[in-house]
Amino acid sequence: MTGPRAAASAPSAGEPQTGSTALFTDHYELTMLEAALADGTADRACSFEVFARRLPPGRRYGVVAGTCRLVDAVTRFRFGEAEIARLEPVLDRRTIDYLADYAFDGDIEGYREGELYFPGSPVLTVTGTFGAAVILETLALSILNHDSAIASAAARMVSVAGDRALIEMGSRRTHEESAVAAARAAYVAGFSATSNLEAGRRYGIPTGGTAAHSFTLLHDTEAAAFASQIATLGVETTLLVDTYDITAGIATAIEVARTNLGAVRIDSGDLGVLAKAARKQLDELGATRTRIVLSGDLDEFAIAALAADPVDVYGVGTALVTGSGAPTAGMVYKLVEVDGRSVEKRSEHKSSHGGRKSALRRHRSSGTADEEVVFRVTKPPAAEPGDRTLPVPFVRAGRPVDDPPTLQDSREHLRAAMVGLPWEGLKLSKGDPALPTVLVPG
Repeated sequence: MTGPRAAASAPSAGEPQTGSTALFTDHYELTMLEAALADGTADRACSFEVFARRLPPGRRYGVVAGTCRLVDAVTRFRFGEAEIARLEPVLDRRTIDYLADYAFDGDIEGYREGELYFPGSPVLTVTGTFGAAVILETLALSILNHDSAIASAAARMVSVAGDRALIEMGSRRTHEESAVAAARAAYVAGFSATSNLEAGRRYGIPTGGTAAHSFTLLHDTEAAAFASQIATLGVETTLLVDTYDITAGIATAIEVARTNLGAVRIDSGDLGVLAKAARKQLDELGATRTRIVLSGDLDEFAIAALAADPVDVYGVGTALVTGSGAPTAGMVYKLVEVDGRSVEKRSEHKSSHGGRKSALRRHRSSGTADEEVVFRVTKPPAAEPGDRTLPVPFVRAGRPVDDPPTLQDSREHLRAAMVGLPWEGLKLSKGDPALPTVLVPG
């Protein structure tokens, strides 16, 4: 692949999007609003909390992503003429009038983008009237569940890849808008670049790409295809050498490009065996600086298995954009407080802990994280050395707080958090969460 082309400035959280997000909503949120307006409970002060009851099977930590996208989406959660026209046949006049004047005027806080989370972590808290807060449920969950699932999978891949670069290239395996969000989440988690040009335009993420097998098949010979690509993109390009025979493809690539070829890409077969053979052949041909890029159904387990092989760059597609087997983070949006009174769902299978909560992460003197402490905001635990408060404000009285962090800020935050995990927490094998979540009674 060609080298990632950096944006003119550091990647940002993203330029503001346009268009209403108000109908990114489940119907039942508006019928609840209609009933609450009718019985007078819509104005009761409430707090809703987003959390995951458990991590996906085999996972020991999760990564929060999408909070900056969510804040932008909340600012655009307005019911214009088109949205009102869609709803008039199904809602009464009082509810329609409420929605026509709606703008979220409450508070939102939570774990910043790039933060780790664990079962029970209060990832997001939305405080406002019942009417204002209840209709944000679907919007909040659809963004956080998707982006956090992708970032969590991507972080595992980055962890096992070590100092080798990873390129996100899964756009063709998911919905077109999901592809853009996935590229963003992967970049937060530490991927170097994406193949998705809209993600590059919207978020400033470096993009890269060269050619598919169809380009080789277009030409009468493999040599002609390689010569054309080099003439256009330069000798530092990456040549895809497995359209026909890989050994012959590498020989042809070096014959055409000489020993200054940037990289060869292998997209199929037993990648570990092929990488070793390719490295040996390239070195024997004098192309000692030509890198090896591997792609083709890679996930964190395949990447870990290739750790001892001569690989320079991984291209990851399907596994990444589908969360590597966990396409949702499993987060829920639950009412935890009404008029300052704790409320909670009590069920054998789906329970929640009442009261508006905050959290801190405790660390040993070595800097290694030790536990996550969740507590009622009115009863914080005694501070200890190494404590770090986790939630930060996103929205106050309906207005976003300050400027969002850049994607580079979020990348660095996650990198530091990963360094602070106990080593057992980085394993890909099944086990308990890397940190226990301790709920302080209150």
